[in-house]
Amino acid sequence: MQLRTKFILLVGLVVVASYGITFYRTSSFQRQLVIAQAGRQARMLHKQIILTRKWVADHNGIFLLKQPGVDANPFLVEPEVWDVKGRGYVKRNPAMVTRELSELADREGFCRYRVTSLKPTNPANAPDDFERDCLRQFDRGSGELIRIVKTDQGRFLRYMAPLVVEPSCLECHADQGYSVGDIRGGLSITIPMDWAFASIEGNNRTLLFIGVATCLGVGAVLFLLFETLVARRLGMLARAMEQYPGPAGGLAELPGGADEVGQLAGKFRDLCTRLEASQQALDQAREQVFQNEKLAALGRLTAGIAHEINNPLGGMRNCVKSMREDPDDRDMARRYLGLLDKGLVRIGQTVRQLLNFGRREPLHPRRVMVDEVIRECFELLSLNLKDVELVLDLRLDRPYLVDVEALKQVVVNIGLNAVQAMWRGGRLTVTSRAAEASFVLTFADTGCGISPEHLAKIFDPFFTTKDVGQGTGLGLSITYSLVQRMQGVISVESEEGRGATFRIELPAAPTAEGRDGGEAIG
Repeated sequence: MQLRTKFILLVGLVVVASYGITFYRTSSFQRQLVIAQAGRQARMLHKQIILTRKWVADHNGIFLLKQPGVDANPFLVEPEVWDVKGRGYVKRNPAMVTRELSELADREGFCRYRVTSLKPTNPANAPDDFERDCLRQFDRGSGELIRIVKTDQGRFLRYMAPLVVEPSCLECHADQGYSVGDIRGGLSITIPMDWAFASIEGNNRTLLFIGVATCLGVGAVLFLLFETLVARRLGMLARAMEQYPGPAGGLAELPGGADEVGQLAGKFRDLCTRLEASQQALDQAREQVFQNEKLAALGRLTAGIAHEINNPLGGMRNCVKSMREDPDDRDMARRYLGLLDKGLVRIGQTVRQLLNFGRREPLHPRRVMVDEVIRECFELLSLNLKDVELVLDLRLDRPYLVDVEALKQVVVNIGLNAVQAMWRGGRLTVTSRAAEASFVLTFADTGCGISPEHLAKIFDPFFTTKDVGQGTGLGLSITYSLVQRMQGVISVESEEGRGATFRIELPAAPTAEGRDGGEAIG
């Protein structure tokens, strides 16, 4: 997952979580506010109804002119009265006034209320489940109770408060055993709440729409800002890293600025500068190490070379001495001059081989007969092979594109390594074979072999098992490096006490990338 995606998702989650908490708290607050407002409305209505009932009770009821639809209350002792003109009046006590006002309010969709009791005088005033539970709690000393109930007709706020018997109430309820201060029932008020919850749901939908739009807007702004300020500039830095090292001036596309990305780009530019300086120093050191190892190998050849030169020199000195002793002997002079010329030619060939081996030349492949290069190397090593039987099985019948000097150093390094492993004598078998797109060289000796714990380290720089002064530990390491630079592969198989076999596979036609690395080798 990209950093941009992670960043936007994380910020998005924080925004959604924050807005979700705010939305939940706002919705809860709205609900609590509406319920509290409805509760206050119910209390005000309760107070108004109580005052109305008290006023009716204080005036011994209300008398309405008797007419159709105005019926007498059968639960009263004196439900009707007549005036002197013969007109009838129907008495309305507080309970009936409460009921008729409730019916009017219910028809108007305002609310409904009624007086109920666990021992109602009128069976129509029997309590429902909510009212019955409230009346029982009133008997245990509870005060007013408020609940939100949901029915088939919708959601309602149910409010109920106890009715306390006052002196004016005894006119109707004294015969029921009540006395002043008793709780004889409760006033139940029911207020419709669908309109309020519909308003809350509408507000919630608006808040949700605003929240979604805000999250999308914040996400889009974050995406654009991150893409412009971070992702695009990091992409430039990543491309510069991928292209490095590349053509000169490739670092010019690094992002600028004084922020963290710009500072990182500046640090990368400084790192590249230090790497280039270090690479130059490393190349110089490697070149010097290669040359030193070549000279070290040359030093190990010195004893044999000295013998190779001293032999003809001794014979030549004898010839010169004899010619001085008898300068008039023309036949001896003619014969000895031929021997002197042959000795000088042999010395010249030996010196030329040494010069060719020690020469510093760039690593440039050219087409040569590989078998001839191998033979030339072992001619140089011939005097080091006094107790070693050399078997050359060379079967490359065409020229190959190789770096001659690198190949010479590889062959001499492995040859000297094999000779040192056979200090008691043995056989060194060198073979060359053509493959499909390469050629393979093998060097098999019958020396002391390599132990398993040393086999994985023989190509490491400065690793050697020879005594001090017998080796630098760089020969096989440089051989490994040269083979890699020639795009080849080197491997070794060995058993301790049974010799070792080095196998080198080089491409028949190195790629342009490998051929262009014209670096001087040592």
